[in-house]
Amino acid sequence: MPRGKLENIGIPTLDEDVFVSDRKKAEDHAEKVIKIPIHKIEDFPNHPFQVRNDEEMMDLIDSVAKSGVIAPALVRPKEGGSYEMIAGHRRKYACLQNGLRTIPCIIRNLSDEEAVMIMVDTNLRQRQTILPSEKAFAYRMKLEAMKRQGARTDLTSGPAGQKLNSLKSLSDSSDDSMKQIQRYIRLTYLIEPLLKLVDEGQIAMRPAVELSYLEPHSQKMVLEEMEINVCSPSHDQTIRMRKAQEEGKLTDEVISVIMQEEKPNQIEKIRLSSQRISRFFAPRTSIKEMENEIVKALEVYQRYKKRQREKQER
Repeated sequence: MPRGKLENIGIPTLDEDVFVSDRKKAEDHAEKVIKIPIHKIEDFPNHPFQVRNDEEMMDLIDSVAKSGVIAPALVRPKEGGSYEMIAGHRRKYACLQNGLRTIPCIIRNLSDEEAVMIMVDTNLRQRQTILPSEKAFAYRMKLEAMKRQGARTDLTSGPAGQKLNSLKSLSDSSDDSMKQIQRYIRLTYLIEPLLKLVDEGQIAMRPAVELSYLEPHSQKMVLEEMEINVCSPSHDQTIRMRKAQEEGKLTDEVISVIMQEEKPNQIEKIRLSSQRISRFFAPRTSIKEMENEIVKALEVYQRYKKRQREKQER
């Protein structure tokens, strides 16, 4: 039968069959946005970014209340019908605060390495406020993922070359230099109380990096001396402590002597032992928070004394 007659009675040609088949395959594999029950979504393991009730979060909660979740979250499927959050922890929290039970998501099959890299990149790009500790653990996680991925795809590079290439790639995809990324990653070797002081701005980056090379016991001693002397270590002090450790000469006494040195720009301060005042505060209250509360209490007491004097003068 001539080709023209086949077309006239509606029988598709071979070319049409292929086109329809390819289009259907593309539609089947296209990512779709679907609403997933929030209780089925687990947080990313060891997620380095905090979900804080700050002003930025309050704005997000208000936005979700008014307009819903505009940008869908990204999840990957897990066994048993649950999902793992890749990008969208803050949106998930905002939904919960608004009493929502579902959240719009894109489901994507990702390897562990791909999941880590996307998680880090989206948070670094989208968050307005990022703590040093958040960057530190995020960079470390991504660098380790890149090295694992590189070990399978680039078998010609040795460990040193592979690490350098991964670090350069990490720097190229971020706003920080290779050296600065290395500094951030060193922060992950600080004990938690010292890292918290870095986040609070009480210890500068470079002294913190030097402290990260000290053994945990020595770091605890530095923390105690900071509380006793109400001071933060200078870069020079931390360099000397690190050198003393490398030479096997760093003792508790050496740390105490170094930390008690009076710095040229250090003004005289009132010193209160944390052990003496900690009973007035909730556990894990930072030194800075204690200081603020003490100042507020003194202001209240000052107003009280003023009222008492005014009563006596009447």
